[in-house]
Amino acid sequence: MDRPVTAAAESGLVKEGEPLLVLLSGGADSVCLLDVVLRLGAAVSALHVNYGLREDAEHDEAHCRALCSSLEVELAVERAWLPSSGNLQAHARDARYRLAERHASGDYAAAHTASDQAETVLYRLAVSPGRRALLGMEARRGRLVRPLLGVTREETRAYCHSRGLTWREDASNEDPRFARARVRGELLPALRSLSPSAERTIAETARLLRDEAEVLDGAVADALDSLGGGPAVELAALAELPPAVVRLALRSLAEDAFGADLSLSRSQVDAVLRLGREGGSASLDLGDGLRAVVEYGTLRFRRGGAAPAPAPVELGVPGIVQFGGWEVEAAVEPASSEVQLAAEAVAGPLVVRSWEDGDRMRPVGLGGTKSLQDLFTDRKVPRALRRSLPVVCSGDEIAWVAGVALDERFAAGRDDQGTIGLSARRV
Repeated sequence: MDRPVTAAAESGLVKEGEPLLVLLSGGADSVCLLDVVLRLGAAVSALHVNYGLREDAEHDEAHCRALCSSLEVELAVERAWLPSSGNLQAHARDARYRLAERHASGDYAAAHTASDQAETVLYRLAVSPGRRALLGMEARRGRLVRPLLGVTREETRAYCHSRGLTWREDASNEDPRFARARVRGELLPALRSLSPSAERTIAETARLLRDEAEVLDGAVADALDSLGGGPAVELAALAELPPAVVRLALRSLAEDAFGADLSLSRSQVDAVLRLGREGGSASLDLGDGLRAVVEYGTLRFRRGGAAPAPAPVELGVPGIVQFGGWEVEAAVEPASSEVQLAAEAVAGPLVVRSWEDGDRMRPVGLGGTKSLQDLFTDRKVPRALRRSLPVVCSGDEIAWVAGVALDERFAAGRDDQGTIGLSARRV
């Protein structure tokens, strides 16, 4: 029954005495994780996000409060607004991680299991060709850690039973309207009928492939370096490399131009390589404004001109302004805001503008300044989106970049008497 403790310890992601924020939904997996990391000696706190989407949401919150009280764990509860359109589960995940970045003083842990990993791999394999589909979720991504990836959902429930821990069931996990629920309720049971250890086998395969991917990615990087590193390469020299390296090198170059992850099908790769055989200048439309262009044997990818950056707007306190495709709000009662500024640190009116070359700030927790260019790279913000993100300034200083970082000089502390809450949402 102690398999979750052993797996979490072997992951190396839980450090005795070091702060760890547990993302606590109230379900069996997160309840198991909370108890496990306490037993491993981490300095544990918890975060529960109440989206208010289900009738049982208040009961989930009450359960988390009672559990943390009984375990003497400090709990933060946040309520998150979610867009009414698009992928609801993805919006909820993004909100949860954004709030975790704000609350965590160190790493923060999600209770994803081997069962979740198997579902992720199967879903991605069905909808997205390529090896990335098989890599699954990383054990660590930045400050996000997943100590229970070696444990099945069945094992977390057995652990909770053995420890006398109760949990809440989320009915939406069985709702067939969600693709992941169909994978969980229909596909995985069929695979378990072939092998009871199907989930663990898929999760272990993803782990092995992720290790091997590091070697392959290194080979691709070396190949591109040998060709000059891009963004333009000699197509004939590239075509002499092994087919897998050619395909991945082309994808790497295309992603650099596109500003986000993408897939290149085998047929698209073949079409790009054929451009070089035609001589002169030729181009190929790859969709979403991305083109492969060959000029006398030299290949480069380019994307259509980006939309102009939105004009700066002044933001009153309280107030709401439209900035491009965003709505930015400043509130004097900031309980549900994404970030809080110390009112005394704000000089003059707030201004919302776009990123400018040379912009720098002092992100909370960094202990120094950093350019927005480097922050965007660290946080994996697609190049195509960077000029459109709201940058909130007080005077000549950047206070907050929506969804990216809060400047420590403006961050509200517990002793600050007046605060200003800031939020940004797509419209």
